[in-house]
Amino acid sequence: MCGIAGFVTRRKRGISRTQVAQAIDLLEHRGPDDAGFLCVSRQAEYAGRDLSRHLDESWLTLVHRRLSILDLSEAGWQPMSSADGRWHIVYNGEVYNHVELRNELESLGYQFRSHSDTEVLLNALIAWGTDALRRLTGMFAFALFDQRDNRLLLARDCFGIKPLFYTSTDDDFNFASEIKVLLKTTAVSRQVQADRLMWYLRYGITDHGDRTMFEHIRQLPPAHYLSVDLKTLRIEEPVRYWKPETTETLDVSFDEAVGTVRDMFLNNIELHLRSDVQVGMALSGGIDSSAVVMSARKILGREAELHTFSYIASDARLSEERWVDVVNEASAATVHKVSAGPRQLVSEMDSFVSIQDEPVGSTSVFAQDHVFRLAQESGIKVMLDGQGADELLGGYLPSVGARLAGLLRRGSLVEALRLWVGCSRLPGLGWMGSVLRTADFLVPDRLQDPLRRLVGREMVPQSINKEWFQSRDVAAPLVHRSSHEDVFRGHLLNLMETIILPKLLRYEDRNSMAFSVESRVPFLTPQFASYMFSLPNEFLIGKDGTTKSVFRAAMRGIVPDAILDRRDKIGFETPERSWLIASRDWVDDMLSSDAAVNVQALNLPAARQEWDRIASGKQRFDFRVWRWLNLIAWSQQYEVQFSSDVAAAPVSTADIARAA
Repeated sequence: MCGIAGFVTRRKRGISRTQVAQAIDLLEHRGPDDAGFLCVSRQAEYAGRDLSRHLDESWLTLVHRRLSILDLSEAGWQPMSSADGRWHIVYNGEVYNHVELRNELESLGYQFRSHSDTEVLLNALIAWGTDALRRLTGMFAFALFDQRDNRLLLARDCFGIKPLFYTSTDDDFNFASEIKVLLKTTAVSRQVQADRLMWYLRYGITDHGDRTMFEHIRQLPPAHYLSVDLKTLRIEEPVRYWKPETTETLDVSFDEAVGTVRDMFLNNIELHLRSDVQVGMALSGGIDSSAVVMSARKILGREAELHTFSYIASDARLSEERWVDVVNEASAATVHKVSAGPRQLVSEMDSFVSIQDEPVGSTSVFAQDHVFRLAQESGIKVMLDGQGADELLGGYLPSVGARLAGLLRRGSLVEALRLWVGCSRLPGLGWMGSVLRTADFLVPDRLQDPLRRLVGREMVPQSINKEWFQSRDVAAPLVHRSSHEDVFRGHLLNLMETIILPKLLRYEDRNSMAFSVESRVPFLTPQFASYMFSLPNEFLIGKDGTTKSVFRAAMRGIVPDAILDRRDKIGFETPERSWLIASRDWVDDMLSSDAAVNVQALNLPAARQEWDRIASGKQRFDFRVWRWLNLIAWSQQYEVQFSSDVAAAPVSTADIARAA
């Protein structure tokens, strides 16, 4: 696990040493164990750690910060070069099946100087080109420099677990693991991206596709690669190399699927346990994280040391501590627990905003931040987490609505009625909740806005400055829309690619790497995802409304029955309303600040009125209050520009060099 950055310029002055030094410093938390760079000029090249030797007229520099997880020796140092000096790679991530790939490559005649997965990845790319990407089980973002053909290949893993951002002008191309690196080492515009801002303010959704909250900073989408011609700096259209099959359904029995899911998941856990350092487990007490912990115990045996880390909410209605305790007792784990509160949220807000780079959807992300901090304090460098299971297995309440909608659209009325009765008994849903969740997927677009107003769920709340968005031709999106013929599968794909998973993976990456911890997500392998998408819908959400049906059955005998029989879903929540009420003076100050006035996308008078009604108990709490506060704090810290009068064109890295 690492941090990477790169700078390419066609300008004669070259890349400044100041830029490289800043990138190395800004990425230190992602890789505190080592740092290195490769720089290339017209006459020479240098690879090493000594910044004083950076070539003044270099036209390309690759930067790497290392968190040593596999092969802790210097043989795993990056940037790593091929034996013939043609290929050079900077790589962030882990390839879990590196042992198997190495054996295959050795049979083809490739020789290895290290035991690192980096060298396996490098040789795999040399041997198979971009076809190698489909052979990888892991998380990754990398840049491969082909010195002979003068090309740069950038690629990102199937789910976007590891980040990769870039900017470009006619004369410069720059990339990095974090947005803050590009903002501070180049003079790219800080103009906000209006469409992405609407998604965030309306739904708390971020991180999907190639857009970011900054107009001129892109991210490489998950499961894509792109190539850059370094002679012309022409960026080719990103190519998608993987997508789960969602149109074919396997003809298998439920019991057969249970056995396959069990075997695949245990294999995933075994692969994700590969490490040369101690591995810990994030445990919420839900089915997914409990399955990770108990499967790890099954694989490692009873004598192995096993550490779990849990956030415990202070509000008894949200606390999952009793479920955490059930799993800890069953797994005989060494237990680590942490809590957080409103005072910490206020005092640590600036550092939290800095960690995340872009706004987040709720304060639960702040609680997760404390879990990884505790892991670092306990000497753990690798953590396994249950992220991604709800998206693949239909674990969210809207997924129940999608399942019902699919049955109704097919005319399966009896089956839909049976499912509706079962779903109506689920905690947090009820019969009316089931109807509303289903309507999201069936109501025509033209009726969405008026019907939402009738139930108090208007498309564009008063707190959003409609005129600001209208002047930029931005309207509120309908997030549950999908062109897929199968409503349920289209919904799951939407969760994985747009609505939920991209932002959760960003939260987890930034929170874990802020404390130099590698977080691994064993549910998210292309093989496992493809299999789940190929199963009949009723295997995921049963005919009685049981969510994750096939996975619950697969984990019987591994995970305690008390956990598998849970029907409630708390979802790692914090008592956000009580936190903000307890911090009312701070909230009032934020909504009245000069920074708030600068956020022209907000209708501040309406936001303040809504907050006053919530704080006085006259209106139900809404998560958008946090989104206002986070947006204001983020825009202030990152000097975000909301006015269209500001020049939008990015400035080149050469201008930074001249300023230095």
